[in-house]
Amino acid sequence: MSNSSTPPQQPALQRIVSRTKDVGGIPVARGLPVKERRLIGAWCFLDHAGPAVFQSDAQSMHVAPHPHTGLQTFTWMLEGEILHRDSLGYEQVIRPGQVNLMTAGRGISHSENAVPGSLTLHAVQLWIALPAAVKDMPPRFDHYPNLPKWSRDGVSFTLLTGDFSGYRAPTLSFSELVGVDIANHHQAQLTVPLQQDFEYGLFVLEGEALIGQEAFSQNELAYLSSGNAELPLTLKENSRILLLGGEPLGEEVLMWWNFVGRTKEELRQAVEEWNAADARFGSVPGSEQSPTPAPKMP
Repeated sequence: MSNSSTPPQQPALQRIVSRTKDVGGIPVARGLPVKERRLIGAWCFLDHAGPAVFQSDAQSMHVAPHPHTGLQTFTWMLEGEILHRDSLGYEQVIRPGQVNLMTAGRGISHSENAVPGSLTLHAVQLWIALPAAVKDMPPRFDHYPNLPKWSRDGVSFTLLTGDFSGYRAPTLSFSELVGVDIANHHQAQLTVPLQQDFEYGLFVLEGEALIGQEAFSQNELAYLSSGNAELPLTLKENSRILLLGGEPLGEEVLMWWNFVGRTKEELRQAVEEWNAADARFGSVPGSEQSPTPAPKMP
């Protein structure tokens, strides 16, 4: 990472504006998947929740038990506390600065609920499509309370997964990926090093980022194809961005509801088995919420 008073030539960008969705009773900004872009590397889903302040526990986030297949759920917590419960029996509170990583594999179910008394919420939920070779692996859950963090020239970095700027995250991954949280208080100019075989997305969580002379505001995503060695970046004061990247997956990925697969029949089977309470997905111990039924495929 280096400062640069003369930014290099700006790479070609694709601008993606998030859609607003309801998740657990609160509005979220969905940056992936959208019609303009389905994947960035193996990253196949991005929901940005908050920053939000609630008046009561009833208004905060409550997501009933639901299933997943063929992916990893990747939760990056910025404010508030969420209790994860899953069908493997794990109970884990995720706190600011931590990552929860659930590898669904062949099938798992989980719930996500705000911890009582936690009336703030700012989080990013990402999904990573598992490569075909491991998409049916046994499910597992991992929690990462300690991630590489450093500051340089007034800019703070947290490495969520992969390798970046001489640091390596401990996060389990089955494809070549990177995820970096970048935040600043005062306006900053920097040049972000990129791997030329990676494609990238830069998502603005707060504030505003300029790539060359092109401005991106909160909940906008800038996509960069592979072949770029660096990214000239200006962060306005009190900004926060999420840099995601990875090798293009090179596989066709199908998604329906909370399932990732390779064929429609595979997805249809997951829908039918979840709605039939098949043992494939288990049940979530300790949950008092009714499981959410899967919508039927057309």
